[in-house]
Amino acid sequence: MASIFTKIINREIPGHIVAEDDDFIAFLDIMPLVKGHVLVVPKKEVDYIFDLEPELLSGLHLFAQKVAKAMDKTINCTRIGVAVIGLEVPHVHVHLVPLRTMDDINFTRQKLKLSQEELSEIAEQIKKGF
Repeated sequence: MASIFTKIINREIPGHIVAEDDDFIAFLDIMPLVKGHVLVVPKKEVDYIFDLEPELLSGLHLFAQKVAKAMDKTINCTRIGVAVIGLEVPHVHVHLVPLRTMDDINFTRQKLKLSQEELSEIAEQIKKGF
């Protein structure tokens, strides 16, 4: 069964996509820790990040760097935090989280509930950074 991320990649369900190439996609987390929380995902569905082929693993991080630089340009934050948890969805994903404090990347805190309009606005804002 395809992961929810594969369904976004295949456009079977909507996602607020901020960047995409042949191998990777980046979209907003719909239950973000903070506004602008982005997930960077390889299009190839693999459950565990260290099971990725070396080229795909390095490519994932290089793609995430491009997305983070766009976020830096367009989101008011101190820096972009990076986390790989891998327990929520069985498809490799890197969290890019705009940070103002250490607590902004605390995955045990309550997630935000943003409207589709807010998510669309944030996605468009990030896209302007490319």
